[in-house]
Amino acid sequence: MRKGIRRTFLFSLLITSAAVSAQQIPDTSFLFPIRQAAYEPGRGPVVFIDQAHNNFHTRGGGFSPFCKLLEQDGYRVTSLDQTLSGIDILNDCRILVIANALNRANARDWVLPTPSAFSKDEIGIIAGWVKNGGSLFLIADHMPFAGAAAELGKAFGFEFLNGFAFTRERGSWPPSTFSAKDGTLQESPVTVGLKEYKKIDSVSTFTGSSFKAPKEAIPVLSFPDESFSLQPDTAWSFSSKTPKINLGGYCQGAIREYGKGKIAVFGEAAMFTAQLANGTVKFGFNSELAPQNAQFTLNLIHWLDGAVPVKPKAVNETGEKIKRQ
Repeated sequence: MRKGIRRTFLFSLLITSAAVSAQQIPDTSFLFPIRQAAYEPGRGPVVFIDQAHNNFHTRGGGFSPFCKLLEQDGYRVTSLDQTLSGIDILNDCRILVIANALNRANARDWVLPTPSAFSKDEIGIIAGWVKNGGSLFLIADHMPFAGAAAELGKAFGFEFLNGFAFTRERGSWPPSTFSAKDGTLQESPVTVGLKEYKKIDSVSTFTGSSFKAPKEAIPVLSFPDESFSLQPDTAWSFSSKTPKINLGGYCQGAIREYGKGKIAVFGEAAMFTAQLANGTVKFGFNSELAPQNAQFTLNLIHWLDGAVPVKPKAVNETGEKIKRQ
């Protein structure tokens, strides 16, 4: 019986990978109806989208719907096309978004080993920038992306599993839903909005990776105990011998303050954009199974921007009034 379930699960994974990876393109027609923009058009803070590290998602590519959403909200979104040779490169940046970076060695071959996408010097620069007040939005999807981001995540206390995270034996489709009702979507500053329409009840993710969050972090997406991560040596290549790790105690999303700055870490990228596979399969903002993902993304960006404190309070540790929206 167990072998039959395992075969069915593996078949489901093959069908999922074929559906999601084939002709995967951004859904440029998606438009989220923002009720009240945070800033006047083009007057908001600058958001950098990293595309200097063989990123699978870029400003003009897979993350174009994400950028469109932020621009609707008034942010100025630009691409970061150079490696971080000095902290001055981030002088004009309010939020640095790194989505699915890769080492050059894995740009085409998604196999082990997966070395860091970032040099030690770059990791030091990013950590110093955040500690001094910058905001980092780090997204590392399923293997090999989680492995490529592991060293950067570790600098902030996050420990990635370089695998494929699943919440059910049926595979990755339909997507995983993290719900406030069952406690997998935990209450946090990015789920409890000051206005009713900003309150988030559920968020959907589309496979991705998992990580252990440091004690200083606030978990946002927490895996239920029955969840697991498959650890293949080649992306989307599974067998009955593929190592399997239980994900009790692991997260797929968490936030924390770090020095004067903030960091949000998530193990799934499609949830933050809108994409089409084979021209018809919708996943991300445009999926009917993810109706609150776009608003959740705005809430997260507003928190990184400084609009919402980690712990609700009138003033911060320095006695300064906290900016709210």
